[in-house]
Amino acid sequence: MSKKNNGRWIFMSLSLLAGQAMAQQEAIVYPETKKVDSADNYYGVKIADPYRWLENDHSADTKEWVDAENKLTQAYLSRIPFRGEIHKRLEELWNYPKNGAPVKQGKYYYFFKNNGLQNQSVLYRTATLDGTPEVFLDPNQLSAAGTTALGTMSFSKDGKYVAYLLAKAGSDWQEAFVMDVATKQLLSDKLEWVKFSGLSWRGNGFYYSRYDQPDEQHKLSGKNEFHKVYYHRLGDPQGKDQLIYKDDTHPLRNIGAQVTEDERFLIISCTEGTSGRELLYKDLHNPAQKEFNLLVKGFDYEPDVIDNDGGKLLVRTNHHAPNYRVVLIDPAHPEEANWQVIVPEKPEALQEVGIAGGSMFLSYLKDAATSVLQYDYKGQLQHEVKLPGIGTASGFEGKKGDKELFYSYTSFVTPPTVYKYDIATGKSTLYNKAAVKFNPDDYETKQIFFKSKDGTNVPMFLSYKKGIRLNGNNPVLLYGYGGFNIPMTPSFSVSNLYFMEQGGIYVVVSLRGGSEYGEVWHKGGMLEKKQNVFDDFIGAAEHLIQAKYTNPGKIAIRGGSNGGLLVGACMTQRPELFKVALPAVGVMDMLRFQKFTIGWAWVTEYGSSDNQEQFKYLLEYSPLHNLKPGVAYPATLITTADHDDRVVPAHSFKFAATLQADNTGPNPALIRIETQAGHGAGKPTSKLIDESTDIWAFTMYNLGMHIK
Repeated sequence: MSKKNNGRWIFMSLSLLAGQAMAQQEAIVYPETKKVDSADNYYGVKIADPYRWLENDHSADTKEWVDAENKLTQAYLSRIPFRGEIHKRLEELWNYPKNGAPVKQGKYYYFFKNNGLQNQSVLYRTATLDGTPEVFLDPNQLSAAGTTALGTMSFSKDGKYVAYLLAKAGSDWQEAFVMDVATKQLLSDKLEWVKFSGLSWRGNGFYYSRYDQPDEQHKLSGKNEFHKVYYHRLGDPQGKDQLIYKDDTHPLRNIGAQVTEDERFLIISCTEGTSGRELLYKDLHNPAQKEFNLLVKGFDYEPDVIDNDGGKLLVRTNHHAPNYRVVLIDPAHPEEANWQVIVPEKPEALQEVGIAGGSMFLSYLKDAATSVLQYDYKGQLQHEVKLPGIGTASGFEGKKGDKELFYSYTSFVTPPTVYKYDIATGKSTLYNKAAVKFNPDDYETKQIFFKSKDGTNVPMFLSYKKGIRLNGNNPVLLYGYGGFNIPMTPSFSVSNLYFMEQGGIYVVVSLRGGSEYGEVWHKGGMLEKKQNVFDDFIGAAEHLIQAKYTNPGKIAIRGGSNGGLLVGACMTQRPELFKVALPAVGVMDMLRFQKFTIGWAWVTEYGSSDNQEQFKYLLEYSPLHNLKPGVAYPATLITTADHDDRVVPAHSFKFAATLQADNTGPNPALIRIETQAGHGAGKPTSKLIDESTDIWAFTMYNLGMHIK
């Protein structure tokens, strides 16, 4: 691939620290990205795809292009004078002990801990809470670069064994292993091609989900089809695993298995995408039941089994209850008319239900902040969990015999703090508090509401260092997601803290498409209503400008995955409204996303170009197809990874190539492609710090900020 000047120049000046002279102007010369004669015809509409060749992540041309783009991006970033100082401060902020909430399994309490800068958190155990912990499993020993990450873990009912999943280099593909808890020795068991799977024990083995082995060339990009559930008996080779459930007539379904704690019911959960679920069951105490029976028909609602109460099943569902409720279903008479309401729907959205000590813990969101109520299995309210403030609490899980549990609480300015909870009394006591090198009293968070384009009231959280002035000149990082029924709730990030430390305002918008206000809020931002999500995000920026927090020259927008789509759509629809755009691992080609890996599962959320009506609205906002020559776009740093098999990097590759060809004006259009990394989960600390350094250096430089 030629790296000659393609005739397009972007001029920039590197602004040094206060008191220093301006650097000489330099030009960015983008790598020449060849165009091919490739196009698709959608219902009589011809759509050119000149960078289709970048979809082949194994080709020499693609690898050469990736190398050239990374060299260009690193050359640009290396000339930012305060990049080194950012890295140093981020390391200081990151370097504090991080302790997870303990969980009792068998004779031990298990918890994760990171001493500060370890690439992966280490799993410890202790026989007593005041005892000396010992290392149980250290993922850092599994790869020199810290790129092997520990995923789902599940202990056998007697606590003698633990099964766990490992992912390498950020891929969604995982391998399962089993360890003897007493000796900490691995058994011979090794399961491959596991993906989107739980691990649910029954007797001397466990249920898990996998795909057939893919061919090597397409394992990171090929479409995932025919998900299956198997039962693995300890000591057996994987080839002897028992096939439990498959659906040959519906290749595009994900299938999971769950066993109730008393091992009576085996639940099969089937999804045709990211919205809607069907539940099947088998009563394992009834030898006469050979096949799975239907419990809840799919796929219009989102039911999930909480636990069984004797021969009946407790289910969280949004059937005729968009904010969700808890019902009791008799498998012998599963018709909805026979359901017994245990906890009725409330004005707040019920996010999840955990069980511990014979109680249910219902986690609700009230204006995107957690509230937790404890009920017995008959629906009697026992306690309201008293949380420290407006934030996010999680970890309300355990076994029926437990007397206590441990949960974690966090907010935008509060590092994760662990509390011990007495199930009988409902009393919380502080167990572990993180010691980050900052003073939380110097910062504050407030929630404000604004009117979106269609008049909908939308909330957003603003976090910043106390004492900001409403002079219209504050740098802002606007973050959002807006999809897949996922809420954006308060959480602590040392990376975002750094931006606030430097005088920035960190803003999280609770966009439609999430679950902050239940299924109505979710459906208000999906399919043909997806534009509402972008309007909400744009409306948030406009409100911040009108309220004198900031101005268009001081706004950076950021989001990942579906949030990367959000950034791509907003920067193409309103390029003049933002100074910096940071789309990460984004879904940028809305006409072809369903053709790769698990992309087909998003059709329930987005629609598909295979449907003529859906094609029309997808084309209207698809980021790749709405870039236009001659437009001055925001300074853009696209981030992706070579092992991202969730949102394949071709989305970002094609968007970057098109943006570089179309963009005019002084703003750079760059792409940073991480190696030995995936969609984000399990990324080692060293890579997180390096990535955060580059993102903040790019953002602060282009917003005209200086180190304080």
